[in-house]
Amino acid sequence: MSIDLSSMSRSELVELKSQIDVAIKSAEIRERQEALKAAEAAAAKYGFALEEITGGNQRGGGKKQKAAAKYRNPNNPEETWSGRGRKPHWVHAALTAGMDISDLEI
Repeated sequence: MSIDLSSMSRSELVELKSQIDVAIKSAEIRERQEALKAAEAAAAKYGFALEEITGGNQRGGGKKQKAAAKYRNPNNPEETWSGRGRKPHWVHAALTAGMDISDLEI
Protein backbone atom coordinates (compact mmCIF):
# COMPACT_ATOMS: atom_id res chain seq x y z
CA MET A 1 0.00 0.00 0.00
CA SER A 2 1.54 3.23 -1.13
CA ILE A 3 -0.05 6.67 -0.88
CA ASP A 4 1.45 9.62 -2.71
CA LEU A 5 1.28 12.20 0.07
CA SER A 6 2.97 14.88 -2.02
CA SER A 7 -0.01 15.07 -4.39
CA MET A 8 -2.57 15.50 -1.59
CA SER A 9 -3.91 18.85 -0.42
CA ARG A 10 -3.52 19.99 3.16
CA SER A 11 -7.20 19.32 3.93
CA GLU A 12 -6.88 15.80 2.49
CA LEU A 13 -3.79 15.20 4.62
CA VAL A 14 -5.56 16.44 7.76
CA GLU A 15 -8.52 14.13 7.03
CA LEU A 16 -6.15 11.21 6.45
CA LYS A 17 -4.36 11.98 9.72
CA SER A 18 -7.62 11.93 11.69
CA GLN A 19 -8.56 8.60 10.09
CA ILE A 20 -5.14 7.22 10.99
CA ASP A 21 -5.50 8.40 14.62
CA VAL A 22 -8.86 6.59 14.89
CA ALA A 23 -7.40 3.44 13.32
CA ILE A 24 -4.41 3.48 15.69
CA LYS A 25 -6.66 3.82 18.74
CA SER A 26 -8.87 0.99 17.48
CA ALA A 27 -5.83 -1.24 16.89
CA GLU A 28 -4.51 -0.44 20.38
CA ILE A 29 -7.82 -1.47 21.99
CA ARG A 30 -7.96 -4.65 19.91
CA GLU A 31 -4.36 -5.59 20.78
CA ARG A 32 -4.91 -4.84 24.47
CA GLN A 33 -7.91 -7.21 24.49
CA GLU A 34 -5.86 -9.89 22.72
CA ALA A 35 -3.05 -9.48 25.25
CA LEU A 36 -5.49 -9.78 28.13
CA LYS A 37 -6.93 -13.00 26.68
CA ALA A 38 -3.41 -14.39 26.22
CA ALA A 39 -2.49 -13.50 29.82
CA GLU A 40 -5.68 -15.15 31.11
CA ALA A 41 -4.91 -18.26 29.09
CA ALA A 42 -1.33 -18.38 30.40
CA ALA A 43 -2.54 -18.06 34.01
CA ALA A 44 -5.18 -20.76 33.45
CA LYS A 45 -2.47 -23.09 32.10
CA TYR A 46 -0.96 -23.08 35.60
CA GLY A 47 -4.33 -23.31 37.36
CA PHE A 48 -4.73 -19.66 38.34
CA ALA A 49 -7.11 -16.88 37.49
CA LEU A 50 -5.38 -13.74 36.27
CA GLU A 51 -6.88 -11.80 39.21
CA GLU A 52 -5.12 -14.16 41.64
CA ILE A 53 -1.75 -13.39 40.10
CA THR A 54 -2.21 -9.67 39.66
CA GLY A 55 -3.97 -9.11 42.95
CA GLY A 56 -7.13 -8.05 41.13
CA ASN A 57 -5.38 -5.23 39.27
CA GLN A 58 -5.31 -6.21 35.61
CA ARG A 59 -4.35 -2.75 34.47
CA GLY A 60 -0.79 -2.17 35.52
CA GLY A 61 0.28 1.38 36.22
CA GLY A 62 -3.14 2.66 37.17
CA LYS A 63 -3.56 6.11 38.61
CA LYS A 64 -2.59 6.52 42.21
CA GLN A 65 -5.15 7.81 44.61
CA LYS A 66 -4.69 11.47 45.43
CA ALA A 67 -3.40 12.13 48.93
CA ALA A 68 -5.83 13.65 51.40
CA ALA A 69 -5.47 17.35 52.08
CA LYS A 70 -3.82 18.29 55.40
CA TYR A 71 -3.57 22.06 55.01
CA ARG A 72 -6.03 24.72 53.86
CA ASN A 73 -5.45 28.29 52.75
CA PRO A 74 -7.21 30.53 55.32
CA ASN A 75 -7.77 33.19 52.64
CA ASN A 76 -9.22 30.77 50.09
CA PRO A 77 -10.66 27.56 51.59
CA GLU A 78 -10.78 25.93 48.15
CA GLU A 79 -6.97 25.81 48.06
CA THR A 80 -5.59 22.79 49.90
CA TRP A 81 -2.29 20.96 50.12
CA SER A 82 -1.54 17.38 51.14
CA GLY A 83 1.86 18.20 52.61
CA ARG A 84 3.58 16.24 49.83
CA GLY A 85 5.66 17.73 47.07
CA ARG A 86 6.50 21.40 46.66
CA LYS A 87 4.78 23.88 48.92
CA PRO A 88 2.18 25.97 47.12
CA HIS A 89 2.71 29.71 46.90
CA TRP A 90 0.06 30.41 49.53
CA VAL A 91 1.90 28.20 52.06
CA HIS A 92 5.17 30.07 51.45
CA ALA A 93 3.36 33.39 51.79
CA ALA A 94 1.70 32.35 55.06
CA LEU A 95 4.97 31.09 56.56
CA THR A 96 6.78 34.26 55.48
CA ALA A 97 4.02 36.31 57.12
CA GLY A 98 4.81 34.62 60.44
CA MET A 99 2.18 31.90 60.55
CA ASP A 100 3.08 28.44 61.79
CA ILE A 101 2.39 25.46 59.55
CA SER A 102 0.10 24.07 62.28
CA ASP A 103 -2.11 27.18 61.80
CA LEU A 104 -2.91 25.92 58.29
CA GLU A 105 -3.89 22.37 59.29
CA ILE A 106 -7.38 21.24 58.49
